[in-house]
Amino acid sequence: MVDRLRAGCAIPAHPLALNAKREMDPRRQKALSRYYLAAGSGGLAVGVHTTQFAIRDVGLYEPVLTIAAEAASEVQSQPVLVAGAIGRTEQAVREARIARGLGYHAVLLGLAAFKGASEDEIIAHCRTVAEEMPIFGFYLQPAVGGVPLSAAFWKRFALIENVIAIKMAPFNRYATLDVLRGVLEAGAASRIALYTGNDDHIVGDLLTPFALRVTGCEAPLRVVGGLLGHWSVWTQAAVRLQQECAAASGGPIPANLLAKDAQVTEMNAAIFDTANAFAGCIPGCHEVLRRQGLLEGTWCLDPHEDLSPGQAELISAAALRYPELTDDDFVRANLNTWLS
Repeated sequence: MVDRLRAGCAIPAHPLALNAKREMDPRRQKALSRYYLAAGSGGLAVGVHTTQFAIRDVGLYEPVLTIAAEAASEVQSQPVLVAGAIGRTEQAVREARIARGLGYHAVLLGLAAFKGASEDEIIAHCRTVAEEMPIFGFYLQPAVGGVPLSAAFWKRFALIENVIAIKMAPFNRYATLDVLRGVLEAGAASRIALYTGNDDHIVGDLLTPFALRVTGCEAPLRVVGGLLGHWSVWTQAAVRLQQECAAASGGPIPANLLAKDAQVTEMNAAIFDTANAFAGCIPGCHEVLRRQGLLEGTWCLDPHEDLSPGQAELISAAALRYPELTDDDFVRANLNTWLS
């Protein structure tokens, strides 16, 4: 699984399928996993922000991980299973143990619970969780709860032996470079797979040779894949895009491929509700999946979390502008199979 991560792939951040009573719909939850795997995803990320952190408050953490693992067992490709682990050390270790017991390969370690803590405290936390299972680092944007972290932190983090990948999602070029600098100075560039979580700059991250300089290393760092909430929708097109970017790395970049960076970002602005500081980002993903028939509605665990005014119209407009970045026909042809 580590080799597969290093080779690069598309990993959607898995949403939560609810019914009108805001209870989990197991049939549609599994259908989502089947959709992502049939679309060619290299793995599934479950129990993460897109799954809604509040699943832990209603006893759904282990059930949603279980359903995704069951769907993964149906395919021959052996997808990478990544489980979100959050909270202070005791909670994160407990979640890591649950994930390990269900056959997951790594935990995406969220650090939002450490706001105000020192970097020494956070590093100690990461080391403790790494003793349980491999870690997929996670730099979450502050707008949705992330903690600002220095390049020095990321160097220390990259030196933890059981760190196998990092998702960079600060939605900030400077902070993204801090992660890259830390990995480079730790001498961990060949060991740690770099994944974009910057939904505002997906294609740019995948195509850029990050030629940061440090003594003894001249090879540019490459972002080999993405673990993204945006890729929970129109996933077959996302997989194709990741593969196109991977094929173009190391050579001249076609102008039409580079142009997709702005197109994908514009689509993301509608889905993630950037006009309202990401208030409707999860319902935005749900709305696309609802239109395709994968979800019954856009319900979230929080009854106040819903599409923002005008967001549905923005999603419609974005899909009409860039139909090649959607996969409605693919879903239509296979929906009944996934729901069976």
